[in-house]
Order: sequence, then C-alpha cells, then structure tokens
Amino acid sequence: MRLLVATTNRNKLREIRGIMADLAIELVGLDAYPAIAEPDETGSTFAENARLKAVYYSTRTGVPAVAEDSGLEIDGLGGEPGVHSARYGGPEAAEYPKKFAIIYERLRARNAGSSSARFVCALALVDGPGLLFEARGTIEGRIADAPRGDGGFGYDPIFYFPPRRLTLAQLGEDEKAGVSHRGQAFRRLHDYLRVHPEVLRP
Repeated sequence: MRLLVATTNRNKLREIRGIMADLAIELVGLDAYPAIAEPDETGSTFAENARLKAVYYSTRTGVPAVAEDSGLEIDGLGGEPGVHSARYGGPEAAEYPKKFAIIYERLRARNAGSSSARFVCALALVDGPGLLFEARGTIEGRIADAPRGDGGFGYDPIFYFPPRRLTLAQLGEDEKAGVSHRGQAFRRLHDYLRVHPEVLRP
C-alpha cells in the first residue's frame, strides 16, 4: 500500500518513516511527483492547512495522502509565527538564523526574552476529497536565550525543552521523535492505521 506524505522536507520524511516503520506501507514524498505545483496554504489554522494540502495532493495523484502543518507559537509574540512559521520574516529571511534574529529582536522589544512557547502539529489523512483521520500534537517549552544544538531542523535550536534542560536541536533524533509535536501526531496516525489498514487502498 502506498501513502503519499505531502512534504519535500527530507528531515521530516525520515522522522515519519521511522515512526511508521513497522507498518506494511510504502511511504513516498512529493519528490515522487515533481510535476505537481505547491498549493497556496490559505488556512487560518494548522488543521485547515493540513486538510487542504492533503486533499490537494491526493486528488492530483490518485493515492491516499497525509499532510501536516506545523509551527512555533510564541506567547510573548501573541502566538507568532504560528501558521506563518515557514514564511516568517518574508523572502529575505529564508534561512532560519535570520528568522531567529527577528524573533529575538521582537522579544527584546517586548521585554519577553524567555517567553513560553509551543510547537504544534496538525495532520490530516485523506483519500481523494474524503477525510479519513486527523490528529494533533503539541510540545510545551520556552524560547532559549540563544540558539543551541546542531541536530534537528527549523526552529529546534531556539526551542528549550525544560524536562531535558536542552533545546530540541540538542536531543538525539530518536529522543526528539519520542517527545516532539510531529512525533505525537504521527504516532496517533500509526496507531490508527495499525487498527484500520483497510482505509488505504492496495
């Protein structure tokens, strides 16, 4: 059975494959369908964006698809960057160190240096236009006083996880997957597909 994971991010795909490894499912990323343009992510919530991406790619490829939308919510910035996490700061801040600099500058301006924060992940599994399953995962923490760690990706170096006294970028890959927002959501999907494998067409 083939399941399209609607991402071009190899780090995310590797993390997801590790979680789903014991299921008899072939997971493929969007690199298997290079001719399909990306949809506009017009949703106002992570769940809305996950649904629209999953439906978009499933209807265009003809195979079941799972899409996730995830991001960082910083309380000291009123929930920013939120659903705009990947595009935060605009085209001139395409690299994450530039996004970090913007975040630290805005937190200093509000005197909210080590603000509480969370990572959120919403996923949707669809077959064509039909919604099969949804899940959500969150991890609570705060913004580190400076980026730390060489692992992970995205905002991981600035997200301090109090139970381990480390940023997510300082955790090992398996340990991060065990606590992360994305890991939580995809383990829920894993458990659903283990009980209901019939929802994926051969």
